[in-house]
Amino acid sequence: MSEKFQIVGSLLRPKGLLDYKNQIQVRDDITYPFYEDFEGYQATETQAIQEVIKKQIDHHISIVSDGEFSKSLWHLDFVWGLKGVRRFLATQGYLFRDTDAAQDYETRRDIGLTFTEKLSGKNHHFIEIYKAILANAGDHTTKLCIPSPSHIFGEWSFTQEAKATQEKDPEAYYHDASDFKADLAAAYKEFLSEYVAVGGKIIQFDDCLWERFSADNPHSTLNDEASDQEKNEALAQTFIDLNNDVIDYGHSIGLAVWTHNCRGNYDSRYLSGGSYETIANLFLKQQHYDRFFLEWDDERAGNLSALEVFRDRPETEVVLGFLSSKTATLDDEARVIALLEQASQIIPKERLYLSHQCGFASCDSGNELSESQQWAKIDQGQALALAFFGE
Repeated sequence: MSEKFQIVGSLLRPKGLLDYKNQIQVRDDITYPFYEDFEGYQATETQAIQEVIKKQIDHHISIVSDGEFSKSLWHLDFVWGLKGVRRFLATQGYLFRDTDAAQDYETRRDIGLTFTEKLSGKNHHFIEIYKAILANAGDHTTKLCIPSPSHIFGEWSFTQEAKATQEKDPEAYYHDASDFKADLAAAYKEFLSEYVAVGGKIIQFDDCLWERFSADNPHSTLNDEASDQEKNEALAQTFIDLNNDVIDYGHSIGLAVWTHNCRGNYDSRYLSGGSYETIANLFLKQQHYDRFFLEWDDERAGNLSALEVFRDRPETEVVLGFLSSKTATLDDEARVIALLEQASQIIPKERLYLSHQCGFASCDSGNELSESQQWAKIDQGQALALAFFGE
């Protein structure tokens, strides 16, 4: 076992739980959470969480979670649990690049949200989920993963822009960005206060929007010739300031606040490109996180020079996503060790960790590998971390 190996969070759901998730995906008439709409759902989810926590412990994971079994989608489930949100089926989902060269991308039809009243983070059902994690984790360290405030603000902002030439949604409570941003931050702070009250010590904010601002991201509309660069830079700073507001509050109540960044992860497909070098002075240097989970499983993330911005942040830890959760085969061990050596020339080894670039099931369907292959890849990560970092 090496505490230097970490998992981002999500793990493949078992079939019994996935059967419920598949039903949920096509229903537009259900409330959230789903316990009252689907007989047996709560018991199935509870048992699955208990079992996946045990598996994490059996595979020597030092910081355990619920495997994100409480979610259908890595980000929206948390938002659906806030007061003032209505869930609905969206006609257009995210566009994921296909691994098959014969097809450019696959559209995932997703479930969206409308904000129908003032947001609140009180009495969120994720608090009950976390209590279950604590109850089953024994003396193991635990964490909970939720989307960053800026990711939710960003998705709302981009949706508002898309609706700019259309009639305003009569059901929508928010039309002003400043009001929405302030209430979103307040709702997150309410949630974090209750999380700490039940014993939470580590919160992880997941985020997939940084690369929209990468100058070398071929899939971002923010970088085309018609884009207003000054406006984009201001939006990036808004994202950073919003996150820091909530991060600083988390620190003030005793939380360690971590982040995970990736470029999309669905059925072993990805969403976008964009290197860390082009955004390092924004999202890496300026955000106040204690630990960054970053991805370098392929060339899309660029080289490791972006790590230079952490030289002057000796309190910050970096988890290097050199392994891939998207593939069914084990990773190239020589490549991983070589990259770890390279990273340790920039940041001292004591501040570095190893992980896969993302979870194994950011969305309910999961990546294209079996559960046994998933655990084999996790065991490989443990062995590599032990070989490089030692005990």
